[in-house]
Amino acid sequence: MKRQAFSLVSLLSLLLVAGSAIAQTVHVRANIPFNFAVGNKTFPAGTYDVGTIDHRDGKILLLQARNGNESMMVGSNAAESLAPANKTKLVFNQYGSRYFLSQIWVNGETRGRQLPKTSREKEMARDLAQNLERGQVEIVASLQQ
Repeated sequence: MKRQAFSLVSLLSLLLVAGSAIAQTVHVRANIPFNFAVGNKTFPAGTYDVGTIDHRDGKILLLQARNGNESMMVGSNAAESLAPANKTKLVFNQYGSRYFLSQIWVNGETRGRQLPKTSREKEMARDLAQNLERGQVEIVASLQQ
């Protein structure tokens, strides 16, 4: 009996660990009031959907304008926080009047997605290192099914 109970506990533990390793799927919508860059492409202000399209590891994101005029697939990395996100949001790095999409977070989650900095963003960050006009901007997004 003890052996069966131990086997059952081991199996449940394994399932719990495997379940937490499954990639988080993200599907959010946000109205972005400024032009912004993703990768080497600049997008106009507007309403955008962002979602994972690779269900194995969630690394590939699809950014798509609601008007259908703009879209792009982009690679991303996992981002983690000790505290759960307090809202569903897109986070942009700001350098002067330029914005770069940086992170996607879902309310209540400790895991999000982070886009790698492009050479253009790194160059702007370096050029504006002494400038106080840099920071992060958060745009509240809604969770999509």
